[in-house]
Amino acid sequence: MKSCAPGSAVEAFARSLSPEEIAFLAQDWQLWARDDQLPPETAQGGAAWTTWLILGGRGAGKTRAGAEWVRGLALGRPPFAGRAIGRIALIGETLGDARAVMVDGPSGLLAIHPAAERPVYNGSRRELTWPNGAVAQIFSADDPESLRGPQFGAAWADELAKWRYADTAWDMLQFCLRLGERPRQTVTTTPRPIPLLKRLIADPSTAISRAATSANAANLAPGFLGAIVGRYQGTRLGRQELEGELIEDRPDALWRRAALDAARVAGAPPLARIVVAVDPPVSSGPRADACGIVACGRAEDGRAYVLADATTQGRAPLDWARAAVRLHDSLDADCIVAEVNQGGELVAQLLRQVAPNIAVRMVRATRGKYLRAEPVAALYEQGRVAHVGVWPELEDQMCDFGWDGLSGRRSPDRVDALVWGLTELVLEVRGVPRVRGL
Repeated sequence: MKSCAPGSAVEAFARSLSPEEIAFLAQDWQLWARDDQLPPETAQGGAAWTTWLILGGRGAGKTRAGAEWVRGLALGRPPFAGRAIGRIALIGETLGDARAVMVDGPSGLLAIHPAAERPVYNGSRRELTWPNGAVAQIFSADDPESLRGPQFGAAWADELAKWRYADTAWDMLQFCLRLGERPRQTVTTTPRPIPLLKRLIADPSTAISRAATSANAANLAPGFLGAIVGRYQGTRLGRQELEGELIEDRPDALWRRAALDAARVAGAPPLARIVVAVDPPVSSGPRADACGIVACGRAEDGRAYVLADATTQGRAPLDWARAAVRLHDSLDADCIVAEVNQGGELVAQLLRQVAPNIAVRMVRATRGKYLRAEPVAALYEQGRVAHVGVWPELEDQMCDFGWDGLSGRRSPDRVDALVWGLTELVLEVRGVPRVRGL
């Protein structure tokens, strides 16, 4: 169906079909799918694959490929399966993501089935059940322990590169795949250079498909590619998010991903002090810089912990002020540290408008971003900072932050907030410590 030009053989064929036949063909995924959206025959090593890794840019059609693969397995349709797979796991970054994208989304499982084949979703059990009895159960990668116990013949893992506890959740999933003759899994993700993804790419039992956002241009909103590609083409962010490339650290970056991974912990000890650092934007709106909001804590031994990244994009001033106060309150923080180079006293006034009694410490930058960040990067090198969990957007900025003080050619708002927070906690220790657990 590559051409429907007037007078073409395809047009003549289409006109000869009945409405029922047209409806049937519209549901035939093998007819419409691109090659990268259909499962390969073999893995990189030449044998049958265990993991099918679909790496693609935003909007490249990864979700549709994953959903159609699950549909083919549940219904037992070649080339996906010779017979129906009765138990399938669906793992998203969170339960909300799994439901919103993998089940209910425009390319999700409910949308791609014709009515007669469509599974029924049971919210209380978090299960999809097909008319033939096949069942798919959804899980959150944020809760790896939920994968202890159940068993499946196949699994679909979505946006694996964003999973906070990627290694633990992946390991738990592998123990679940123990039904049938050939348990398999498909991963759909925009790539980030996390260790797990790099291991899967190097594994000879992995089959890999790649697709850029532009490959799915016919199904994207008019003007999207022109606006987004024009803005991000050639940047690190554009190569990753649009081209689906796996981008490593930039050579002059102050931080390295391997070092961040080595300093990662599952939880923080009792903390003597917690601050929320804010790097306010000059303006608001979709094209404005983000408002960096990062929470950090310091233990009694002087080691610091990065606790949360609540950075917001395009929000009105009161909105980002509320976001900062919410994070402050949720962690029982001691104060908010706010840069006031752009907004001056107005920044503190905004925060106190939301929470009149909140403690605000105003800081002013007198040196460039790189010079401010160097002493903080040295703390990481000395092993004096750890990340509690994974904060992908923040860590992407850190590993793309170089001598020019930019990340992805844009202001590194998350890094700025991180630098202010750790400077306050470690490089300029103030106040009387009070111990609390986290």
